[in-house]
Amino acid sequence: MSLKENFLLKVAQSSELVGVIGLGYVGLPLAVSFASAGISVLGFEKSEEKAAMVNAGQNYISDVKDDDLKQVVANGKLKTTTNFKKLAECDAILICVPTPLDIFKKPDMSYIQASCEAIGQHMKPGTFVCLESTTYPTTTEHFILPILEEKSGLKHGHDFWLAFSPERVDPGNKQFGTRNTPKVLGALTDDGLEIGQAVYQKAIDVIHTVSSPRVAEMVKILENTYRLVNISLINELALLCGKMDINIWEVIDAAKTKPYGFQAFYPGPGIGGHCIPLDPFYLEHIAKKFGFDLSMINTAGHINNMMAHRMTIKITSALNRHKKAINGSKIMFLGVAYKPNIDDSRESPALKMIDEVVKKGGELFYHDPFVANIETEDGLKLSSSDLTVEALQQMDCVVISTNHDAFDTDFIIKNAQLIVDLRNAIAEPSEKVYKL
Repeated sequence: MSLKENFLLKVAQSSELVGVIGLGYVGLPLAVSFASAGISVLGFEKSEEKAAMVNAGQNYISDVKDDDLKQVVANGKLKTTTNFKKLAECDAILICVPTPLDIFKKPDMSYIQASCEAIGQHMKPGTFVCLESTTYPTTTEHFILPILEEKSGLKHGHDFWLAFSPERVDPGNKQFGTRNTPKVLGALTDDGLEIGQAVYQKAIDVIHTVSSPRVAEMVKILENTYRLVNISLINELALLCGKMDINIWEVIDAAKTKPYGFQAFYPGPGIGGHCIPLDPFYLEHIAKKFGFDLSMINTAGHINNMMAHRMTIKITSALNRHKKAINGSKIMFLGVAYKPNIDDSRESPALKMIDEVVKKGGELFYHDPFVANIETEDGLKLSSSDLTVEALQQMDCVVISTNHDAFDTDFIIKNAQLIVDLRNAIAEPSEKVYKL
């Protein structure tokens, strides 16, 4: 029996072992999805604390239901280890590690490289390997493949199979999760594609195959570049509308009545999270190797990067209209998560605004029901304050930076002296409310 036939037989019998490297926002939901389908999963974590938590059934990812995690741990379908030698036991290995950018917006490939070196050192013949981490097109074939072959001594297409399938996690989305979000899959060979489909269809409802990993890699970049460009466009128009005394929200509401040719995007203090502000710059990195200048991405990125600064100016202007300086004023930010109703503050524009306000001498407070503690890029550490009548009344300015459903806007309007609403949380006009 060939390695491929043996692999597919295991899948048919549901006796395969799936390894998931990295149990964060992507890896843990994926691992739970496989385990909930009755597949044995072995999670790999460098963090002993996270590994211990998963093995104890303790959840730390909001998109994973506590009961789902407890159940798959209790029935033995999900186990976690810090021992990467156990990769040798896995039939399929899915890489879900971070892919950040450095301060120069160049891709940091160290997490992917370390994972691939560990896989290469330990994987057995007949293993399917798939990268889920966002990266630039050609990573799978030009970066990962050489590492795996060199470290393992195995030959791709004969001894193992390699593919790319971009994660599509949308934290806090109540409608679409890991299982019901269609999955794009591209492999280096037809056999790899067939095997990848057999693996993923246990945990994902719809698999959309493409002709190569580089196509799948570009799909992810396109999705997030599309959002970056459109959100940056609407943010720039919002700034112009503010100067022209035009309500941008009314403009958008009217424009979206058109039944074709328009999709509504909404302005805010900037784009946060682990995807949209970062992923397009992976494409810019590889484009330079082809002598291509992505001016649209550059422009959109510049607009987004400047939004936090422009919103700080808006806060300063609002205080000035009340004959107050930002220096010495007490300012409370409502919401530091990058989007509503989640606990993720990565790349949040609120953190950037907080640093700017503190540099200008503001006395800073924040309240977020989902984020208990923060540390900004400048190293400022803060804890969430209680949102009380006394707290609001003591503030010179309250900034609505994230529109969590938990915020009672009537309560805020009643007790705050001055509100800078960056999310259109307050629909009714008021002399004390300054809009984006």
